[in-house]
Amino acid sequence: MKNKDFKDLLMGIDQARNIHAGKLKTGRVFKFNPNIVKRIRMKLHASQITFAHMIGVSVDTLQNWEQGRRRPEGPALALLKVAEANPRIVMEALHA
Repeated sequence: MKNKDFKDLLMGIDQARNIHAGKLKTGRVFKFNPNIVKRIRMKLHASQITFAHMIGVSVDTLQNWEQGRRRPEGPALALLKVAEANPRIVMEALHA
């Protein structure tokens, strides 16, 4: 690993520690609204079962997101953000 890359990595770890300790605010905060998931699904004219299979989650997980009991995280949240901006591109990319 190059010296600059290593220093950047250490700086990122230090920032993460400070954010976790409450000494530093996050740079970006993504707010999640459960209605977004249902809106995306409706734009695609997909049932819960079809949409869940399309994005690779269980129907129970999708229902929990839509009803606000749980929040998507990581790759699922990223995929939903892309789908919110352009649902058709996600549909085409996932060959649904």
